[in-house]
Amino acid sequence: MPSIPDAVPSHTPRLTAALVGTPNCGKSTIFNALTGMRQKVGNFPGVTVEPKSGEVHIDKITTRLFDLPGMYSLTPKTPDEALSVAVLHGEHGALPKPDAVVFVMEGTNLEKSLFLYAQFAALNIPTLVAVTMIDGIKASGGVFDDIAMEQALGVPVIGIVGHKGIGLEELREHIALRGFSRPEAAENHIPVGEGIEAQYEWARALAGEVAHTPELDSLTTKLDAVFLHPVAGPIVFLAVMLLFFQSIFAWATPVMDAIEAGFGSLQNLVDTTLPAGIAQDLLSRGVIAGVGAVVVFLPQILILTLFITLLEDFGYLARAAFMVDRVMGVFGLQGRSFIPLLSSFACAIPGIMSARIIASEKDRLTTILITPLMTCAARLPVYVLLITAFVPSTMLAGFLSLQGLVLMGLYFLGGLSGLLVAKIFKSTMFQGTKLPFLMELPPYRFPTWRSVFFTLFHRTKQFLTSAGTTILTLSIILWALGEFPKHQAPPEASPIQAASLQLEHSALGTIGKTLEPIFAPIGFDWKVTIGVLGSFAAREVFVSVMGQVYSVDVSESDENLRTVLRSAISLPTALSILVFYVYALQCMSTIAVMKRETGSWKYPALAFGYTLLLAYGASLLVFHGARSLWG
Repeated sequence: MPSIPDAVPSHTPRLTAALVGTPNCGKSTIFNALTGMRQKVGNFPGVTVEPKSGEVHIDKITTRLFDLPGMYSLTPKTPDEALSVAVLHGEHGALPKPDAVVFVMEGTNLEKSLFLYAQFAALNIPTLVAVTMIDGIKASGGVFDDIAMEQALGVPVIGIVGHKGIGLEELREHIALRGFSRPEAAENHIPVGEGIEAQYEWARALAGEVAHTPELDSLTTKLDAVFLHPVAGPIVFLAVMLLFFQSIFAWATPVMDAIEAGFGSLQNLVDTTLPAGIAQDLLSRGVIAGVGAVVVFLPQILILTLFITLLEDFGYLARAAFMVDRVMGVFGLQGRSFIPLLSSFACAIPGIMSARIIASEKDRLTTILITPLMTCAARLPVYVLLITAFVPSTMLAGFLSLQGLVLMGLYFLGGLSGLLVAKIFKSTMFQGTKLPFLMELPPYRFPTWRSVFFTLFHRTKQFLTSAGTTILTLSIILWALGEFPKHQAPPEASPIQAASLQLEHSALGTIGKTLEPIFAPIGFDWKVTIGVLGSFAAREVFVSVMGQVYSVDVSESDENLRTVLRSAISLPTALSILVFYVYALQCMSTIAVMKRETGSWKYPALAFGYTLLLAYGASLLVFHGARSLWG
């Protein structure tokens, strides 16, 4: 193992290195370990869809490291593969051609990685090979010969177990000391330029020489016999989804109650400590009530994130994509679109970006256009607020929550609607030949709890940052609009009546009443209209606005917002609001990312327009249909 010299000259040139490899080979895990960053990792292809940059430091030596999207060959078929190939050829406008490459190979599937290496060797870039998951080879009773592999490839080879830290320090030192070698393809008999069949044959033969492993993974075989079974597979999938939606209510309630009580105590402290006036009202009603009304839903968002993360890490996500491929085909898509769409249930932004793994340009654009219909975590606070206010917490069959079933129905409605829209797009503006669905199924793995923790930590930080910036800012703006201009109430008016009159005659009330005629046909009064308009900046704001608007009417009462909503709006209006949020694209960040990924404002405008029409039309039908049934 090389050692770091006692003193490194200060003029040591800075090196730019790139992590290269096939999808899901462990590049992101190595990148995080070397740079100290927290890039998302997962047990399925397509996690890294754009380069991530970091630095590796040892003593006075600094190396700039890029984590490039995975690729299967140097003949790109998807936008993410094309990006990586462009960087390696020095043809990417924003990123330099790397001085060296850390070629990451998956130890449990060396044949796939070696096939890519047979093409990569022709570039003759100084290279260092890192073989990941060597513990998986040993666990299955196999043997890995790194010395034989190093001799065959002509470059240094280091075995890595990323989640245990094995081999990472040796890799770090090789990078710092420029421990790279050129492949020199001709001398090592690598079949560069000899055709795909020769390269596959070489990769298969070398993989058999350096890694002796049993042909079948018994655990994967047994689990796939159930999870991919034509009957048992869909049953397991539905059971997992049912558990997911039931847990959002059952597991989160105690923590939500504690958060709600904490914000209530803080609000009471402000009310009793500060003298009555604008400062007290701003802090209590504008800041604490506005932000607290949204933060209370953090436990449910974390449960959603936890479930999706565990499905990814365990290896079930790719199986789910395989199972739904036939269903997706009915709507003109393929199973590969399932991964971006499922990712969009957490947030549409990574879902849109991960659509780069789709080879067909028409399928990719169709997938991007329907991602806003997948129910992201930002809708969850709105759903939960209205469901808990209007749907009784009844248990069916002793273990199924009616509220959980309604929530599942809203998710199902968004997903099914997205597929129907995809069918329309694929039958009209995006007609074309359907490409076959090919996806590698990763081995099942137990989640790395450190990775799960950092994923949840990042989601919490992201949510609280939003609550402390966007939502806080909008809450203060809405408070100010509701407080000014000041309205003088009649002397005989009670405090609650005076507050209600103030809101009605404020700038906020004027805005709501001006736009109320547009939304009145779908059951929205001027107060709900204000909440919906505020949601076009961020969906969660609806809860904050409702808390502020209706807290005026109950400023002296113990009743919570759900109780107030039950008396303030009808069931048909509540259902109309829920359906509106299923469809409407109310996220400026999503629109911006959609423009970046498609290279045009045409597609974001199309997505915003058709989802708004769907939202209004569906709400119109639901409102009048519900009113005819329940009045």
